[in-house]
Amino acid sequence: MIKKLLLLLSIVHITAKGQQLTVFEESKGSRSATYSQTIDFYKALDEKYSTIKMQEVGATDVMYPLHVVLCNNSSSFNIEEWKNSGKLVILVNNGIHPGEPDGIDASMMLLRDIASGKVKLPDNVMLAVVPVFNIGGALNRNSVSRTNQNGPEEYGFRGNAQNLDLNRDFIKLDAKETQSLVQLFHKLDPDLFIDNHVSNGADYQHVMTLLSTQHNKLGGSMGKYLNEKLEPAIYADMKKRGYDLVPYVNHWGHTPDKGWIAFHEGPRFASGFTSLFQTYGFVPETHMLKPFKDRVEATYALMLSLIKIASENAVQIKATRQQDRATMLKEQAFTLEWSVDTTQPSTIQFKGYEAGYKPSEVSGQPRLYYDRSKPYTKQIPFYNTYNAKSEISAPKAYVIPQGWGRVIDRLKMNGVEMRQLQRDTVMEVRVYTILTYETAKRPYEGHYLHTNVQAGNDVKKLKLMKGDYIIPLEQRAKRYLIETLEPTAPDAFFAWGFFDAVLQQKEYFSDYVFEDEAAEILKKNPALVKMLQERKDLDAAFASDGRAQLEFVYQNSPHYEAGHMRYPVYRVESD
Repeated sequence: MIKKLLLLLSIVHITAKGQQLTVFEESKGSRSATYSQTIDFYKALDEKYSTIKMQEVGATDVMYPLHVVLCNNSSSFNIEEWKNSGKLVILVNNGIHPGEPDGIDASMMLLRDIASGKVKLPDNVMLAVVPVFNIGGALNRNSVSRTNQNGPEEYGFRGNAQNLDLNRDFIKLDAKETQSLVQLFHKLDPDLFIDNHVSNGADYQHVMTLLSTQHNKLGGSMGKYLNEKLEPAIYADMKKRGYDLVPYVNHWGHTPDKGWIAFHEGPRFASGFTSLFQTYGFVPETHMLKPFKDRVEATYALMLSLIKIASENAVQIKATRQQDRATMLKEQAFTLEWSVDTTQPSTIQFKGYEAGYKPSEVSGQPRLYYDRSKPYTKQIPFYNTYNAKSEISAPKAYVIPQGWGRVIDRLKMNGVEMRQLQRDTVMEVRVYTILTYETAKRPYEGHYLHTNVQAGNDVKKLKLMKGDYIIPLEQRAKRYLIETLEPTAPDAFFAWGFFDAVLQQKEYFSDYVFEDEAAEILKKNPALVKMLQERKDLDAAFASDGRAQLEFVYQNSPHYEAGHMRYPVYRVESD
């Protein structure tokens, strides 16, 4: 162990007073640590301090494992003991976008300062920090891809080893590192989740902005407590630390002096995903045009603030989580889609710069610019109220046939409780039929997303096979299950294309052979004759298209395959 420690100390710079310096500090705020420098730094902390423990927690899309660094005053690293002790668990994620490395460097300093006693970690707080989440992106270092960002000298790339944006991966789970982080999340069951970022967008005076989970979407006692107590306390504390915090500046297409709509993060995003499991989510967003040194220091300050406020409100945070989990198990109506209410803005103080337009030196056309010689402070509208746009009732259970292994694997990664049928069983279930949908013309994060999905439904008795899965809804994953298994939900597995095979017809007919069969079907089915005639009366093109009429008869006959367009997840609505 002594040799190992000496090796680490030869890699990590130590001051005359024995303080372990980060690359950020050594460079006086101009450089960010590489992946290997970051891991070596934490290895040295682990060796030196009993309150720090770094662990491997799973695979990534490169050869390096995902790490988590655990920190607490009791030097206990048994996560089950953490949770059973009733202490507050905070999970910090860094480097989801490695070109935004502020959290990587700020967390290194924070954990060192806690371990060395420079910063006092509250006794009721347990910290878990992911040093670098997107390792493939962190290894792909450059100094040009963050075109508009003010430092550091070098940084990682947004895409991971599969060129995926990992902050869009928390439902589809295409990346191994996301799979590993999701399983760590469920093991920790954190009370707070912090995902450190750097923003793009308008120019303004604020160094730090904060994206909190949208309070209406979070809902229940948690949403109310977040909006009325936690956020005001965080803003007040950051003010004392010298930072005028504002909500994440989610403006596009106009200047921010007109106000903006609160960002609504769906479950594809990290903080949107964590809210499905009653975890308070925060996304610090430093401003890209501020110097790297200022941004890292602001991230450090905000993490200190979040730890302090969380510690002081630990009892209420835990109580609201428990209350909402109990309420959720009894809840029957769940919102699938949200819409912003523009009639109920709040007012915030915003410090910006006057904007104007002048001829572009590139195109000669008018271009936007911000005049830093003309700062202003204004009260502006902030639209942070969302209403339910569409709702769904919760079934007693879902049924998913065993063949859909990719979906079943993702449910298991999220700790979903399910059981397999022990014998073939006939069961009455509600079955969706996909009626219409639109598919993106260009891929999005490796998928062609489906939107505007419309589905009909009816009750059928289906034969389920031994090995098919029954998924009861009375479990912690209830909201996650509804948002992923209801086919019309915006981030459902259907939207991401996991069930596309049912959209393709597998069996067809030969026209000349089926003509005689179709004629016999019509002779025996007057109701179908009427349906056919009504369709011809309404659609002249259909009335003149013999092939289309033959197809109509086929689709309304026993020959047409039952599985075509049938959504392969069924709802059990009665005991």
